[in-house]
Amino acid sequence: MPTTTRNRNFRSPPASPGGIRATLVLCTTLVGLTASTAVHAQALAEAVVTQREMIVTANPLASAAGARILQNGGTAADAMVAAQAVLGLVEPQSSGLGGGAFVVYHDAATGTTTTFDAREKAPAAATEDRFTGLSFATAWQSGLSAGVPGTPRVMEVVHQRYGKLPWPRLLQPAISLAERGFALTQRTADQVAGLLAGNASCSDRLFFRDPVAFAYFANPDCTAKPAGTRMVNRDYARTLKAMRRAGADAFYFGPIAADIAAAVQGDPAIPGDMTVDDLAAYRVIERAPVCIEYRGRDVCGMGPPSSGALAVGQILGILENFTLDGDPLDDTNVHLFTQAGRLAFADRGLYVGDTDFVTVPVEGMLDKDYLAERAALISDLDMGSATPGVPPGEFDPTAPDNTAKLSGTSHISIVDRYGNALSMTTTIESSFGNGVMVRGFLLNNELTDFAFNPVSGGLPVANRVQPDKRPRSSMSPTIVFDEADRVELVTGSPGGSRIIGYTAQSIVNHIDFGLDPQQSINTPHYQNRNGTTEIERTIPGITREYDADALADALTARGHPLAVRDELQSGLSIIHVVHRDDDRRGRGRNRGPGGDRNDFVLIGGADLRRDGTVAGR
Repeated sequence: MPTTTRNRNFRSPPASPGGIRATLVLCTTLVGLTASTAVHAQALAEAVVTQREMIVTANPLASAAGARILQNGGTAADAMVAAQAVLGLVEPQSSGLGGGAFVVYHDAATGTTTTFDAREKAPAAATEDRFTGLSFATAWQSGLSAGVPGTPRVMEVVHQRYGKLPWPRLLQPAISLAERGFALTQRTADQVAGLLAGNASCSDRLFFRDPVAFAYFANPDCTAKPAGTRMVNRDYARTLKAMRRAGADAFYFGPIAADIAAAVQGDPAIPGDMTVDDLAAYRVIERAPVCIEYRGRDVCGMGPPSSGALAVGQILGILENFTLDGDPLDDTNVHLFTQAGRLAFADRGLYVGDTDFVTVPVEGMLDKDYLAERAALISDLDMGSATPGVPPGEFDPTAPDNTAKLSGTSHISIVDRYGNALSMTTTIESSFGNGVMVRGFLLNNELTDFAFNPVSGGLPVANRVQPDKRPRSSMSPTIVFDEADRVELVTGSPGGSRIIGYTAQSIVNHIDFGLDPQQSINTPHYQNRNGTTEIERTIPGITREYDADALADALTARGHPLAVRDELQSGLSIIHVVHRDDDRRGRGRNRGPGGDRNDFVLIGGADLRRDGTVAGR
């Protein structure tokens, strides 16, 4: 079993949550919009503190479902299953049974950390020229884009390894919601409207070309169903009931699998080639986490086929050669972060692919001497487009794939009363996946994460399409361990290739600037994916106020090509674990049912750029 070799546990040094608002949050409580302290000039969300367990997701119904499981003695694995099943129903544009996921899991009982790769796979019939000559939109809205889903299987695998409560119980909250109905969110309604507006006409539809999906999300006149509409999805309930009886096999074999394959092969735009044999052959792969030490902490995440841990790790490893202090929005801090991003994305574009097919120099890319050499390339001025370095170790001669794709993704962070921690980024790729609905869930368009051109400059692209291969991802589920090898931070975000910057910034905000999870999320974003430097304006009521124009002027003076965005659509879910003083010898420790005890306080933040919600007790 691949795990970290370091012994991690939850025995604690002196610590306290400082001036953070201590709040008891019941399982259905949302983060409140309350008056902030001196950090903010307007009313912003504050961090939430709980004493026993915590879950943060992008939707209040999903957080409530997971929190109920935790309250009833469930583990982080149990709560993930319940929350993911609900997310696939209430936030269908972002994740679901028809998609894939990466999970980083820390098991407190053994002190080990491992990762689960549930990335979608290309069908066995896929060829390297799959997308050659196609536009992104054409490929996206087609059967060619659908990969073999991994989410149902990883829900089961993680539960079988780490769960305590019965599997059927975990699916019941989503079944009940699907049958009785739930209110369509404004965010989902807006995204439906945005895609419908991209069609040539109501009858000539590329987006929501599938009549089942169209009937579910839209009105007959091609307008989006408004926010607040009561949505009932009995097909989804029936799918979950089949999984409740037979586990994930109900999805990968039999009538559900046959309907998935038929929908892909019969796509009204361009037929795909997924078969029932592809579904039956799907496996979740357990992989060792990829970790880097940053200022005394171990930052651990998902390795290839994800570029997340490598790119986040490279950004941090480069920044460790500099001092970051003061305000995170100071132009020097922003400059250094964006230059580190340029260098990391240059290496990501050349080297990263599915390690079952290409040789990726994982250790070399995170080698501290190599990263110091890369850091030496940073000056006071923007470096322009960075070129890849030559890390130590073996790698295949390949050509770069520097494309950045759209995202329909979500993130779940959980710490349970037993000290287990889970970070899971879950996706169907672009908004509403490939737009085809089967048995109440949407299919993904994950295969558009492959390079569209398999060869460049006479060299193969590491991330080219190949049969049974998993496409490169930017998903970056991350767990940070403190100097004593205890879980300190659980973080991650949706956002396409911007996920890397969002996640790295959340870690820097925590370690370098001492921000609590909500303050970190409330800080406007900035990053560079080896192209344009992007900075986010103040979002009233969502992010802290600052002078974006002054920052833009300072970065322009440093030579940055700049884009000032009204909003960068992160969805960060962050939990900070504050450990109690061992010297108390049990006095004041929290005890749960059966006498279990924990020695920590949990501080959480949720991203109100989406419908983020903290829940727990």
